[in-house]
Amino acid sequence: MRGGGMIETGWVEIACVIPEAFAEEFADFLLEVTGNGVSIENRKVDTFNVDDISRESIKNVKAYLESDKDIDGLLKEINRYLSEKSKECQGFIPVAPDVTTLKEEDWANSWKVNFKPARIGNRLVIKPSWEDYSATGDDVILELDPGMAFGTGTHSTTRLCLEAVERYCSEEAPGRDLRVLDVGCGSGVLGIAAALLGGAKVVAVDIDPLAVTVTMENAAANRVSSLMDVSATPLEEIGGSFSIVVANILAEALVAMASDLTARVAAGGVLILSGILTEREKFVLDGFAALPLELLELNHHEEWCCIVYRKQAA
Repeated sequence: MRGGGMIETGWVEIACVIPEAFAEEFADFLLEVTGNGVSIENRKVDTFNVDDISRESIKNVKAYLESDKDIDGLLKEINRYLSEKSKECQGFIPVAPDVTTLKEEDWANSWKVNFKPARIGNRLVIKPSWEDYSATGDDVILELDPGMAFGTGTHSTTRLCLEAVERYCSEEAPGRDLRVLDVGCGSGVLGIAAALLGGAKVVAVDIDPLAVTVTMENAAANRVSSLMDVSATPLEEIGGSFSIVVANILAEALVAMASDLTARVAAGGVLILSGILTEREKFVLDGFAALPLELLELNHHEEWCCIVYRKQAA
């Protein structure tokens, strides 16, 4: 590939194993020298906030470059950078980057192969927008195109939240003006599910403008736009109270927002929390322990858990 012959244009992945301490700095360096996408590999999640996703000491940072570019020149720059960093980081011995030629494919769509209609809970069916599905009985069909935002509904964290949303919408909605708040909405799957399951008003917020756009598009596709208020409004600026508040965000972020989340739950309402690795379960429980909440459920799937509280009357 790096000889002097003709190169067929494609893509090359350059993967570097480096200490976590300068992973972000190294990713910025790669972004600057390649001008293309860079990723820092973490544990698989389906939540929005990834600031504290992992405490791993080693990271795998990947850059992507068209194969007709100067790959050898880039590798020299990378090796020079890593050699300099090894002088600053005690115990770090640079390893040559792993270079992989990628097959030509539509990167934006290749993941769709594994995203099929999925039944979640008793009634809810998540259906990709490009798949056909025939509803049966009292199925509630949620059509979803997650685009570049988190949340297909199939990951354990989202699945646990959806199951809880279905249960408590069924319990709370009949005869009530059910208000739902979805914090860190991603693709909008949780808030849209709540609207389809009886929510009279759903407020969905995310600090990522792309997530706001995707949520609005998915709300329109499911004909619930009139029931939803989607924005990048910070949690602390949201007024009113809600029968159901759901947040599928990582443990550290949940605990940091514990007071603000609880404050937005109406007396007698429920707070649904997920995005929590089982090893961080106690951390979250301790973080909410002093608040006026009664623990209702503690559910697990694979390495993730979902915590459901009911807010006590004042």
